Amino acid sequence: MNQTFDRIDRNILSALQRDGRMSNVTLAEAVHLSESACLRRVRQLEETGVIAGYVMLVDQPSVGYPSDVFVQISLNRQQGEDLERFEQAVAEVPEIMECYLMTGECDYLVRVIAADARDFERIHTQHLTRLPGVARVHSSFALRKVVKKTEVPVRDAGTPSTR
Repeated sequence: MNQTFDRIDRNILSALQRDGRMSNVTLAEAVHLSESACLRRVRQLEETGVIAGYVMLVDQPSVGYPSDVFVQISLNRQQGEDLERFEQAVAEVPEIMECYLMTGECDYLVRVIAADARDFERIHTQHLTRLPGVARVHSSFALRKVVKKTEVPVRDAGTPSTR
């Protein structure tokens, strides 16, 4: 759903993306609203699904997963039921952090976290190659993270990008 945001909505969304634990009092001060008006705005953004939820970000290496592996997966067939079975199964693998249906040379792009190459070999053997309908798996280890953003730039839905 495309939605139009005013300056205050954009400021609320930006502030909460930087610090989802920010109190309503602090947020209201930051966006120059009364506490009750700010809370009404936040609740409206939550109710419409613009604010999809609140999360804590965990540092992967600190919990034993320093490696990101990007995996291109091609299926034997791309029929609806094949895609659905694959997507249900991929959601069950704990080390798969993201999965995207793609255009181009592969059907899916998956981001897997692993402790090291040996751990990825286990994930590859026990999970990735056993997913329903998998024909080909092509994996690439990320050498180093250059940019990772969690803050989505907020603009009016109908506003074209300036780039």
